[in-house]
Amino acid sequence: MKWINFLRKYGPIPRNDNMFDETIQRSAQRNKIDPILFEHPFQQRVFECFKREQLRSIILTGTAGDGKTHLCREVWNSLGGDAALWASDDPYLLLPVSRSLNLHFIRDLSGWAPPQGTSWSDVPHKKKLMGVFCESLFAKKPSDVFMIAGNDGQLIEALRRLDSSDVVVKARDAIEELLVEDLQLLKGVELDFFNLSRGSSAELFDRAVKAFLDHPGWKECYALNAGPDEFFGNQCPVRRNYELLQQPLMQQRIHLLFELCDYNNLHLPIRQILLLLTNAVLGHPSAHENLMRAIDVPKIIASGEISKGAIYNNIFGGNLSERSRSSITIFNYFNRLQIGYETNNRIDNILIYGEYDEFVKREYDSLIGSDSFYGADASYQMARKQYVEAGDEDEDSANAFLEMLVRQRRGIFFKIPREQEKEFKFWELTVFKHAGEYVSDVCELLMSGGGVDRRILGRLIKGLNRVFTGMLVDDERRLYLATSGSHSQAKISRVYLGHISVQPSKGERISIALNDQTKRIDLQVYFSLHDFISLELNLVRFEFLSRVASEGALPTSFSKECYEDIQAFKSRLIAKANDLQSSEVSIGDNCVELQILNSDNGKLEHKTITIKR
Repeated sequence: MKWINFLRKYGPIPRNDNMFDETIQRSAQRNKIDPILFEHPFQQRVFECFKREQLRSIILTGTAGDGKTHLCREVWNSLGGDAALWASDDPYLLLPVSRSLNLHFIRDLSGWAPPQGTSWSDVPHKKKLMGVFCESLFAKKPSDVFMIAGNDGQLIEALRRLDSSDVVVKARDAIEELLVEDLQLLKGVELDFFNLSRGSSAELFDRAVKAFLDHPGWKECYALNAGPDEFFGNQCPVRRNYELLQQPLMQQRIHLLFELCDYNNLHLPIRQILLLLTNAVLGHPSAHENLMRAIDVPKIIASGEISKGAIYNNIFGGNLSERSRSSITIFNYFNRLQIGYETNNRIDNILIYGEYDEFVKREYDSLIGSDSFYGADASYQMARKQYVEAGDEDEDSANAFLEMLVRQRRGIFFKIPREQEKEFKFWELTVFKHAGEYVSDVCELLMSGGGVDRRILGRLIKGLNRVFTGMLVDDERRLYLATSGSHSQAKISRVYLGHISVQPSKGERISIALNDQTKRIDLQVYFSLHDFISLELNLVRFEFLSRVASEGALPTSFSKECYEDIQAFKSRLIAKANDLQSSEVSIGDNCVELQILNSDNGKLEHKTITIKR
């Protein structure tokens, strides 16, 4: 089956990633199959640059697989570039736009620039061209403009290796500012700068999944009219996975996974999204390279291993080895959510005892029993029975059942109806118990112009106070600043420096707001009307502070890094406070007063002690 063989090239199989786009295009032409295409979210913005009377250079940056080469090809084609030239392996192409203007394409900077450890002087024609590029950024009517595609940092690294002339230094500084400040334009610089990694991964998924599902290759699969035990017959896991992916609830839940990554500043490029979709439909641990071919399907059906190819498990790379999963970005990110390993008593009661327990039998039938493909098949029922009867005595059987239990919990994550999410405590199936609140009551609310509920802010202040002081503080109205007396980041800090009022008071206030520049959520601590310190409140930090506030201890599922981030935030607050007022009150020349914090049933009190110098 040509379509399936071609589709596998998008999946987690060994390949040369530097030539991914070219490889896909050539394979598509060779097999006379359309590649999976959709309009890139940045495409219209890039095309607008070519509608100006005076063209200027364009840089496309981002991570590998963000669609930089694809956008370059779309521009090349729109300007009438020769398709045969584009099909070559040369990373540099020249397109005369008019008699007085040349457009230089460097569609793969890493493949064109001299390798690290070598000098631009070894390739003088390239060195000269880079000089022309730098000069074009500051010319009013350049005769040469450039379209350069390179991964994050590649362009800066390439410019740093050039001889540091005035124009090279000026160009390098401008590009660094555009990258660091996340800007598209800079006054006085004739350049449009697009960082494709700043786009929404959830939006990319929505576009990609539609193109994936609508590809004509699937119609050819249905046209086979295969028997039940054949490829794309009624028992075929590929067909089942494809049809499950068409369901709105399934797409909404996968979209949610991408949203959670976006809220954690974990960007997923197009290449990774197409890899996920391919693996979701074709994945199976017993298939060649863990991706099903048409010839694999009859064997899998005959072996009774259909359930191992469940889309619910494939979305997390469950068909791959642990080493492969950890090395693939999208599975690495998705598995940080711990879906399949997090659960609650109700969910596990349904999965283990539901068939026989009248109190949860209805939910069992709805979520598990009715799923003849990936629910309670014969192998699951046998493993469950052995587990219940033998317990931990038979370690091998117990481990086999626990692996199945992970797959079933993942299935339930995608099956629970939206209207029953609260009933099943849906978010307890992930490590982010407060994610639903963060998405709906913080991010979406702020983006629509609303304000965050005071109870949420109060809980975060409570969590901050507990981290800042190392004591079980319950105060939600004031943010306490304290040190250990020796350094500000000690786990227990009892030397009181002052506090900031949460509610507006003489210029002081604390709020959660949408950052207009970054479009991310900030926790802002105001010392006065104009003096404030902000902390980016991503999902991990929100969950961390919420857990500390409610559970009174550091969640073991979160890294030490998050704790250190909050302590670093405290240090910044203390530094700002010290700029505005002294933390010591002098008494004469020989004494100093310190205020020591004590916690009494969650309430902080401070008493004054006098120390001789």
